[in-house]
Amino acid sequence: MIYLDNAATTWPKPSEVINVMQEAFISGGNPGRGAHNVSLQAARRIFRVRETLADFFGFTEPKRVVFTSNATQALNQALFGLLRPGDHVITSSLEHNAVFRPLWALAQQGLEITEVRVDPESNEFPLQDFEGSFKSNTKLVVTLHASNVTGTLFPVADIGRIARKNYVPYLVDAAQTAGVFPINMEEMNIDLLAFPGHKGLLGPQGTGGLIVREGVHLNPIMYGGTGSLSESDLQPEFFPDVLESGTLNSLGIAGLGAALEYLKKIGIEKIRKREQELCQYLIDGLMQIEGIKIYGGLDAKTKAPIVSFNLKDVDSTIVGYVLEQEAGIIARSGLHCAPHAHATLGTLKQGVVRLSPSHYTTDEEIDTAIKIIRQVATGL
Repeated sequence: MIYLDNAATTWPKPSEVINVMQEAFISGGNPGRGAHNVSLQAARRIFRVRETLADFFGFTEPKRVVFTSNATQALNQALFGLLRPGDHVITSSLEHNAVFRPLWALAQQGLEITEVRVDPESNEFPLQDFEGSFKSNTKLVVTLHASNVTGTLFPVADIGRIARKNYVPYLVDAAQTAGVFPINMEEMNIDLLAFPGHKGLLGPQGTGGLIVREGVHLNPIMYGGTGSLSESDLQPEFFPDVLESGTLNSLGIAGLGAALEYLKKIGIEKIRKREQELCQYLIDGLMQIEGIKIYGGLDAKTKAPIVSFNLKDVDSTIVGYVLEQEAGIIARSGLHCAPHAHATLGTLKQGVVRLSPSHYTTDEEIDTAIKIIRQVATGL
């Protein structure tokens, strides 16, 4: 198997992740559910990961790092927790369904949405369109950091600066960039950061989080036991308990903590450099194949580690199927849960084939992928 679907979930995971999860499984304990030593040890383990995440993302308040099961839950908590009927939100045309579907549901209740068109084939980002979209009832700006379809990077620091100038919080979907690019919430003017644990952060599935700046109020979308104020019918109002009801994924969070330590040891800049080299090698090779169309630009340094393409007018799912059957190449094909992005690209019918290497990928695997794609193209 040649695994080139790391934008969906990274594989393999560092051995440290597996080992720490096994240790946590053996240790047991439910954090916050008891005053005995086993529960306290589990709680300390969880809090250490909060501290590591806060430091990793340039944030100073570990208690406002809220654990979720994935980035989608984090985005839903932010959107449903903040927005009300009659509010206005600004977003982009490249968003994932994790943003568009909650916004659509809220629109049925009276939310007003401005969708700024972002062309991933253009070198000009429409910052003026964002700046001109604010209204008196604008309550949130939400964008991704990088497109999961094309890898297109957004200038989040500039968008955040515009949002702060208008006294509106900025929510960033870091699904494709957390662990891949350095993120400093303060320097990048980010008020709410949603991230998955299982992609660039190299942690296990079932992990993610939402980091919420002081002064941003969110109503919880889930209520229940928190291990605190158990005598009260009311949900605690303090972080992280206000947004964390029910038993946490202690094993997964322990694994995420180990993955963060691995990233700190290796260095995300080193990992990023390697992934850029692989993507550029892949782009250069694909561009020699007749009938190839690559989306989102040809410079890997300007994108997340994603290379999306089509072969002539062939359905992308057929190409993806042939790649796996012929050489065990694992690629993502289709619409990638981002129909608005495909509408912007003009690929709603065809979809795209997405290849996303990681620092574990070898040059030989990229050579094989290019060779097989060339053979497929020749046979069309």
